[in-house]
Amino acid sequence: MQISASSSTSSVSSSSSSSGASSSASDIAKLQAQLKDLTAQLKEAATDSTLGAEAKQQKQQLLQAQIEAIQAQIAAAQAKATQDAQQKAEAKKQSEGGTPAAPTVRKPDDSTLGNNLDVYA
Repeated sequence: MQISASSSTSSVSSSSSSSGASSSASDIAKLQAQLKDLTAQLKEAATDSTLGAEAKQQKQQLLQAQIEAIQAQIAAAQAKATQDAQQKAEAKKQSEGGTPAAPTVRKPDDSTLGNNLDVYA
């Protein structure tokens, strides 16, 4: 018996467009919705009495593979969103300040303890 997946398995590609975080956030939301749908289908498949044992197992394996693929896409989209945010913050930091300021070196002044003591030999 052949098992066909009736779920929507359209993958959301993580494009390298500069549309920003809203695009990746919507991609992640779509993927999470697909994940929720596949999880529900997996639960239904576990209790489906119309399928034989072998067909049920095949369907469950197919759904589990699809769930793992969606989870990997979500992880990749989140990593890309994090990387994009870091790059944006770095670019903003560089454009605001130019080069980082050199650390200031404190020069000893007359108020330090060593300068106020007279040393006699």
